Amino acid sequence: MQFLSESDQSFLHHKKKQLLYLKGENIFKQGAFAPYVMFVQTGLVKVYLQTGHNKRVNIRIAKTGEFLAFSSVFGEDSYTYSAVAIKDTDICMIEKDQLKQLLFKNNEFAMRITSTNYKNEKHLLNIISSISYKQMRGKLASALLYLSNKEFIDEDIFQHLTRQDLADFASISAESAIKFLKEFEKEKILKLSGKDIAIIDAKSLTEISKNG
Repeated sequence: MQFLSESDQSFLHHKKKQLLYLKGENIFKQGAFAPYVMFVQTGLVKVYLQTGHNKRVNIRIAKTGEFLAFSSVFGEDSYTYSAVAIKDTDICMIEKDQLKQLLFKNNEFAMRITSTNYKNEKHLLNIISSISYKQMRGKLASALLYLSNKEFIDEDIFQHLTRQDLADFASISAESAIKFLKEFEKEKILKLSGKDIAIIDAKSLTEISKNG
């Protein structure tokens, strides 16, 4: 939050709690009371929706510098999704009313937050479209393109995800994800090495994503 003034940072410093979540720890659960907005100080967080007893859809990966549960600032009393650390993650828990004060006070801060939320909302609409209209190969291609985009280039993202995680990003079964990964490798679209996935032919993967 380097775009905040010293006085604003000092204000937030006294209105927050900082916790370290180890890899695999739940940060918050869908439906639970939401007293705080979370800021990812360092680390990676998987955000997902629980859509059934044993079914979930992964929405996105939140990285350093991003907020979680931001809707609670505007009156959402419970968390609308769940979040889990996929590597050791430092979280700042900020009192939502105090953060709301800063939004009204600091225009640059508010604009940056709005821009980030717009990007996340657009990504969520893409997920809904993918789940609703695409076949399984297209769904997996879309998930791979998201996870391999430049914002994660320094994160070695696939090392932090299981094949089930990847399947949950595509809203398909783990068995189907493994099958199509092998197909993509045979088609020289990607290369598999343990957990790592290297995209070789992004153009072809994009075509599969578009055509479903």
